[in-house]
Amino acid sequence: MSVHNLVSFAGLFVLMGIAWAGSSNRRRINWRVVIGGTALQLLLAAVVFWAPGVDRVFGLLNDGFLKLLTAAQAGQVFIFGALGDGQGEAGKLGFILAFQAFPTIIFFSGLMGLLYYWRIMPLLIRAFAAVFTRCLRVSGAESLCTASSIFMGIESFTAIRPCLTRLTRSEFCTILTAGMATVASSTMGLYVLFLKDVFPGIAGHLMTASVLSAPAALVMSKLMVPEDGVPATLGVNPALAPAQDASSLDAVINGAMAGLQMVLGIVALLIAFLGLLALLDMLLGAAGRPFAVDLSLSHLLGHLFYPLALVTGIPAADAGVAGKLLGLRLIATEVPAYKQLAELMSAHGFADPRSPLIIAYCLCGFAHVASLAIFAGGAVALVPERRADIVAVGPRALVAATLACLMTGAVAGVMFHGV
Repeated sequence: MSVHNLVSFAGLFVLMGIAWAGSSNRRRINWRVVIGGTALQLLLAAVVFWAPGVDRVFGLLNDGFLKLLTAAQAGQVFIFGALGDGQGEAGKLGFILAFQAFPTIIFFSGLMGLLYYWRIMPLLIRAFAAVFTRCLRVSGAESLCTASSIFMGIESFTAIRPCLTRLTRSEFCTILTAGMATVASSTMGLYVLFLKDVFPGIAGHLMTASVLSAPAALVMSKLMVPEDGVPATLGVNPALAPAQDASSLDAVINGAMAGLQMVLGIVALLIAFLGLLALLDMLLGAAGRPFAVDLSLSHLLGHLFYPLALVTGIPAADAGVAGKLLGLRLIATEVPAYKQLAELMSAHGFADPRSPLIIAYCLCGFAHVASLAIFAGGAVALVPERRADIVAVGPRALVAATLACLMTGAVAGVMFHGV
């Protein structure tokens, strides 16, 4: 194990120490969740990175995902023609986010709807939930919701809708953290599309990252907001809500419509947030100009996240760039962050090959300001009578989700053994 691997390993404890320092009640921390969740992350990562033959499985998963992307492009090419078919080749228009990336979200949303109706997704979700409940001694409701978050977005809340009114504050923090620390399968295709040409095996890595972030979310949320009550579903595995679709066709239609709503939401957020960031950069630049100081949001965020990037095991030469990408994810979503990561990799902008791998794992989550509004708002819409509790734990959940994603990056850094 190299020095960098050891730095990543030590970083796990630094990140958990930050969460512990910000805990709402250090005396009530459930150390079984902390120790068990960390061990589960390391065990899963060790299997993925080190087990004999796993690289071949990884390759098959990656190839399968890329074939799904190819299938997804059939619809967008039919609808948008040349606009949906350009990847920078001669005679093509080049990459256009709206026409060549966002349609994949609609495709994967329809596919996930079909897999849920066929009971394939529920089977996987129940399996993960059983592991979390038995090994980590957390409530059945938060285990089920956390497991659902590995595959779904805010829809994971509906999996435990009958239990929402009885959740404790700690449980609300957990489900919000899990939602923001993982990524929905429907949007993962977008990140793969950005990176597939410059990052071999990226689909398998992002699938792994989302799985690893689930126990990390449980660890960080229980450090930030420990359980001080008695969960109604402690030791109980609640039933997963059945699909409401009338048929396979209905499942695809409903999934695709949900994907369209997601695309519209992402477009709106990117337009609003990137525009506001540009405006803020202008204001900061104007404020720093009289003093000959370079004031820009990316510069400031790079400094803020620089030490956290170092903690995950990213070498100092790349930590500044990593800090900027992590800061960009926090305020402008992970979409532009992954796009910039792809551009940097294409331009050979990293000094160490471990850096883009760790960054890709760290970015694999919805841990940003807009997501907090979406997840907290979605939870409030389902249980308006618990609004005060949800709003109270929301900011802590965002911090916990950010730390969970960084923890997943650090675990990848621990296991990294060369390219």
